Amino acid sequence: MAPPERATDLDALPLFAELAGESRRALLDRHLAVRFEAEQTLVMEGDWGESVFLLRRGIAKVRSFSGDGEEVILSLLGGGELFGELAILDENPRSADVVALTPVELVKLRAAPFREVIRREPSLALALARLQAGRLRDLNRRFAIQTSDATTRLLAALAYLAAKAGPEGDPQAAIPPLPQRELAVLSGLARETASRTLSKLRQRGTVVDTPEGGLRLADLKPLKQRALLG
Repeated sequence: MAPPERATDLDALPLFAELAGESRRALLDRHLAVRFEAEQTLVMEGDWGESVFLLRRGIAKVRSFSGDGEEVILSLLGGGELFGELAILDENPRSADVVALTPVELVKLRAAPFREVIRREPSLALALARLQAGRLRDLNRRFAIQTSDATTRLLAALAYLAAKAGPEGDPQAAIPPLPQRELAVLSGLARETASRTLSKLRQRGTVVDTPEGGLRLADLKPLKQRALLG
């Protein structure tokens, strides 16, 4: 999906669908389309927010670090998602890093027009509230399984990645090639444990390799048995 160049290009995004054309044009005032490679940092924790970011293509992780220096992935971002809005709304430094897991395309939206549109468009304020509520639910679900067995945790991580990589949250969408350390961190497992568990899932046919070098969940029954899917 190409970066938006006109106000009508925001129509397809649920977050902006109810905005008046004038407001969509204001959001795109002097916007900037940028690209990053995998593992590049898009936003750094502690930075002051001057932009809101619209992720048009690719997957990124929102991460922080625990007191003992361990990486903690708070959430994943996929195509069509907005991030960086909290620092704009509360005018505090950014609360986490955002790092590209795959090559990504972003649109940087200026903070001032974004704030102004929120003031005059209640629909955008409500959409942002729903966005935050959805992310909080995702975070709660992920933390709820952190005491589960390794297979459950890895399956949940793979389904989460697939939902961000594919259309309409498809849990069987192809997962892009990622280093196994990323799968381990996302699932909250040691790298060796994640590797062994992934091998077992391959042997069972639950997970298959894609021609592009990624993964795909071929069998959803184990996820449904673990209440990881509806």
